[in-house]
Amino acid sequence: MLDDLKVKLIETAQKAQREGLCKHKSGNVSAYDRESGLFIITPSGIDRELLTPADICVLDLDLNQKEGKKPSSESLMHAACYRERDDIFAIVHTHSKMATAFAVLNKRVPATVFEMFIFKTENACIPVAPYARPGTKELADNVAKVIAKNDMALMERHGAIGVGKDLESALLCAHYIEEFSEIYYYTLQIGPGKEPPSFTHEELDSWRYPEQLKK
Repeated sequence: MLDDLKVKLIETAQKAQREGLCKHKSGNVSAYDRESGLFIITPSGIDRELLTPADICVLDLDLNQKEGKKPSSESLMHAACYRERDDIFAIVHTHSKMATAFAVLNKRVPATVFEMFIFKTENACIPVAPYARPGTKELADNVAKVIAKNDMALMERHGAIGVGKDLESALLCAHYIEEFSEIYYYTLQIGPGKEPPSFTHEELDSWRYPEQLKK
């Protein structure tokens, strides 16, 4: 069931681990197949390098399991995000260092560089979803509420989450979350401590591909 998607999911999860976004079995990755109404997610407690398609969990949005091993404890959060938005088909939840540091501080990351325009944001920043215990409905609701209007979010005292139209774009989003967080951190250090200039939502939203480059 969903065998090709399972292979892509494993590749994405392994990339996230190799590239430092999800160390020590932390974080989770999922993908949603709207035709079947099922989503797949990495299992709990298995090193990404050892994953096989048979390990990948297949669930519906009510968390009825169809295949695979014990699913990630954050399956409820992934399902809530898929129910919230019909334009996302993949989610990458990480514990990347810099993003998680800002999540611990409950500090949003502003758009200090223009590249944030690539992603859907409500207020030209990476917002913070309020704290709730991992694996709970409260956490799922908190995160889904933020993801409703943002492609990326920090999870207070927990980590980060990025979404996309496919696994490749969701992983890219997760990388950008960490990069935006790193740039913001360095500007604060150089400051020192002074908030750097940042872009407004209106400025990011108004960007269009330059006419002279369309030719």
